[in-house]
Amino acid sequence: MAGLRAGAAEADTIAGVAVSDFLRNPFSFLFARPRRDDRVAAYVIREHGHGRPLADVMEDPYIRNRCSTEERNRLLDRPEIIRAISEASLADAREALASATRPG
Repeated sequence: MAGLRAGAAEADTIAGVAVSDFLRNPFSFLFARPRRDDRVAAYVIREHGHGRPLADVMEDPYIRNRCSTEERNRLLDRPEIIRAISEASLADAREALASATRPG
């Protein structure tokens, strides 16, 4: 009897998403920000809070392995990062990223 119930519970999911959750908001996945982005943003804020220059944090292997150059640039536009880091630091980091991507 327990085996039948477990099978019924599995039948009520689609790719790991409960059918009731999917029917409640079928397009929620379109507006969800990936958790990876949130973890990377938290890492940037934490490392900068420990006194590291933002440009150094943005060049960390942890960041480079998880984000393309465009994604790293978008990180600098996130409100929580802007609040945590001064505008001068953001300008320095943008310049460092731009110079790192220039050929030459």
